[in-house]
Formats: sequence, C-alpha cells, structure tokens
Amino acid sequence: MKIYKNLKGKILKNDIIVSFTIIMVTFVLDRLSKISVIRKQMDNDVSFFVNNYLNFDLVWNTGIGFGFFSQNAGIYYQVTSFLIFLVIVYLSYLIVKSNYFDKMLFSLILGGALGNFYDRLFYLAVPDFIDIHINNFHWFTFNIADIFITVGVIFLIVKDLIIKKNENY
Repeated sequence: MKIYKNLKGKILKNDIIVSFTIIMVTFVLDRLSKISVIRKQMDNDVSFFVNNYLNFDLVWNTGIGFGFFSQNAGIYYQVTSFLIFLVIVYLSYLIVKSNYFDKMLFSLILGGALGNFYDRLFYLAVPDFIDIHINNFHWFTFNIADIFITVGVIFLIVKDLIIKKNENY
C-alpha cells in the first residue's frame, strides 16, 4: 500500500511538471512570436508577405478569439477580460483534477489563454498577426496563442466524440 502511494505521488508530480512545462513553452513561444512581429511592424510599418495565402499583418484585437466582439467601449473590454480570467482559473482547476491526456490538452489551452491575457493586461489589446487568405477572402487574423487554444479544444472534442462513440458499442 505504501509503494502505491509513493508511486501515485511521483506520477502526480510528473503530471504537474509536464503540464507546467507545456504551459510555459506555449506562453514563451506566443510571447516571442508577438514581440518579433510587433518589432518588425514598428520598424517597417507594413505587413510581411509570406506567400499568396499567408501574410503577417499586425492587428490589435480588443475582442475575444479571432476578433469576435471587438469593441472600443471600455466596459465590454473589462468584462471580457474578467471572464477570460475566470476561464483561466477554471482551466487551472481542470488541470489539477483531470487525467494525464486531458491535463496536457488543458495545459495547451491554458498556455495560450495566459499569452492572450498577458497582452490584455499590458497592451490593453491582443496582437494578432497571422492572416490566411485566398484571393480577397481573409480568415480571421489570429496569433500563436490562438493556435494552441484551438488545437487543445479540437483534440478535447475529438477525444470526447471518440470515447462517446466507443461507449455506445
């Protein structure tokens, strides 16, 4: 019984270390990409052409993900920021209470959310810069944090759909 408790404690510590590492790597990659684009934009004041389908063009987003609910009104921004803070707290709780695979996915989401929340606090807007387009159709401009959040959410949904499907058989 004592061996089981020691093993469980080591696994729990490893889960937290891996989760923390994912959160930090996600956050740092997001920060580095944003700092790079902001500096490049300040130096050139033009968008950076990559190819016919991708540009890096800095846009300051005061809304939520992908520019939804962008408002210049202060109260909307503050309420949105507070709601994002509550989501961050809830994600932290989910990381502690979840199984290993879910911890990793929640860590990806939390790392991205922290990156965007940091920008909200220090820039009062989130710098989005990845512009994917085909001819004149442009997808929402987004950033690296949005990619991590989206990947985490998609994997959670797919995982839940596969598990639900397997439980029905």
